[in-house]
Amino acid sequence: MSAVTQQYRRSKIHPYQFALWVGLATIIMMFVAFTSAYVVRRAAGNWYEFKLPDIFMASTVVILLSSATFQLSFNGFKKGRELVYKGMMIATFLLGIAFVILQYQGWKAMDAQGATLTVNPSSSFIYLISGVHVAHVLGGITILMVALTHAFVLPFRATERRTMRFSLSLQYWHFVDILWVYLFMFFLLQS
Repeated sequence: MSAVTQQYRRSKIHPYQFALWVGLATIIMMFVAFTSAYVVRRAAGNWYEFKLPDIFMASTVVILLSSATFQLSFNGFKKGRELVYKGMMIATFLLGIAFVILQYQGWKAMDAQGATLTVNPSSSFIYLISGVHVAHVLGGITILMVALTHAFVLPFRATERRTMRFSLSLQYWHFVDILWVYLFMFFLLQS
C-alpha cells in the first residue's frame, strides 16, 4: 500500500480530489473578481446597453446537456455498460465543441449589433469573462480527449484509479457548466 493511499484512508479525501477543489476555488475567486469588477465599472457610468444575443441561451442548453451526457457516461462506466460509457462520452465531447462554437457565434452576434470588443467596457467585460470561461471549457475538452483515448485504447475495466480520474474529470466538467449558468444569469440580470 502506497503512502498516498494510506494518507487518503486516514484523511478520507484523496490528494487529487483536494488539488481539484483548490483549483476550483481559485477559479471561483477569479470569476467573482471579474463579476464584481463588472458591477463596479457599470456603476461608474458610460455603459453601452445592448441585448445579450439569444445564441447564448442555446449555448447554455448545450452545456447543460453535456453535463447530463457526461454523468450518464460515468454511470455507464461504473455499471459496466461499455456502450453507454463510450457513447455518452463521445456525445459530451461533441456537445463541448458545440458550446465553444456557439460562444463564438454569440461573440459574432454581439459584434454585429455594435457591441464590439473595444467599443465600451460593457461589451469588453462580456468578451473577457466568457472568453476566459471558454478557455476553461477547452481545458475540459482536452481532458475529454484523454478520457476518450483511454476509453477506446485501454481494455474496459472500472479500476479504482480510472474511476478516480473519471470522477475528477466529471466534477470539473460539472463545475464549468454550473459556472457558465451563473455567468449567463449574471449577464442577463445586469443587462
